[in-house]
Amino acid sequence: MRPDFVTPAPLVAGDRVGVLSPSFAAPGVFPAVHDLAMRRLRDEFGLEPVEYPTTRRVGASPRDRAADLLAAFADPTVRAVLATIGGEDQLTVLPYLDPDIVTANPKPFLGYSDNTNLLNWLWNLGVVSYHGGSTMVHLGRGGGVHPVSGGSLRDVLFTRGDRELSQVDAFIEDELDWDDAASLDATAPTVPAPGWTWHQPDRVVTAPTWGGNLEILHWNLAADRWIRPADDYAGCVLLLETSEEMPSADEVFRMLRNAGERGLLGQFPAVLVAVAKASNLRRDATMDQRRRYRAGQREAVLRALAMYNPSAMAVFDVDFGHTDPQWILPYGGSVTVDGPARRVIAHYGPPGPKRSLGNAVPAPVGP
Repeated sequence: MRPDFVTPAPLVAGDRVGVLSPSFAAPGVFPAVHDLAMRRLRDEFGLEPVEYPTTRRVGASPRDRAADLLAAFADPTVRAVLATIGGEDQLTVLPYLDPDIVTANPKPFLGYSDNTNLLNWLWNLGVVSYHGGSTMVHLGRGGGVHPVSGGSLRDVLFTRGDRELSQVDAFIEDELDWDDAASLDATAPTVPAPGWTWHQPDRVVTAPTWGGNLEILHWNLAADRWIRPADDYAGCVLLLETSEEMPSADEVFRMLRNAGERGLLGQFPAVLVAVAKASNLRRDATMDQRRRYRAGQREAVLRALAMYNPSAMAVFDVDFGHTDPQWILPYGGSVTVDGPARRVIAHYGPPGPKRSLGNAVPAPVGP
């Protein structure tokens, strides 16, 4: 049966947070971007980052990365764990993790992309985590932390409660080259946001979330050992986003078709689909090509839903994936998808008991 979810306690200013690289150790390749993110974590969020041996070690073994994750969870003075970035091999880290250590010391974990592996692993243990917030991308952002991303991070870490997601007017999908020192100060150009598209907005669903990056979920389905029986996901809200590798519409459909054949896709009464990243450093695209790419992804999702979950409600082009800014969403925690009112509300959980760190200053107030 689906686990009962535990929401880890929130933080206060002055807390120590583990900053790890469970996938690619980007801080070892782009130390200036990482150092900028750590300064902002201290100066703007009032938190003390704690690095581990593999945070900057490129090519660290899965066993060593798992050992650092377990050390962060086991340390009672480390109050949250933040991933620096994603990658492509975190699946190989999971077998070395000890669930007893994590369930005895639940704490917020934040990440997305390849970190979908860990989000799903924690979901299976009944520990609420958070989709989004990798430090290199959003805290190390040239030109400063976006108010949406920063405010969402503060909601997750400090204030909890509910946050209604708003649509943004413009977003960033073009990447700056982190090898160029100018990327520390420059902000990439924005493009107009497509706006949310609602499909069958005829109900209100409040439920735990599951899902994440579609490519990583597909790998988990292939590995099989980390996916629960389909009925365990019944009634949940499905989160879907695609990566900077920009899978084709045909691939998106095929991956969802596989989930449908597994009996999985039909379990979700509501689906949130992130705005698809349609350009990267190696594959620039015109505005028309980007619009057509995103339209193709929407059509692929709708085609799969028509086959395996025709009654599902869906919301497209929500900002929680590989574009900037990024809403951080509960993973295993609840969201409300209110179709008639065209609203999406993230429920970050109760604020928890008051804690104090002596002379620590209050957490910064964000939007």
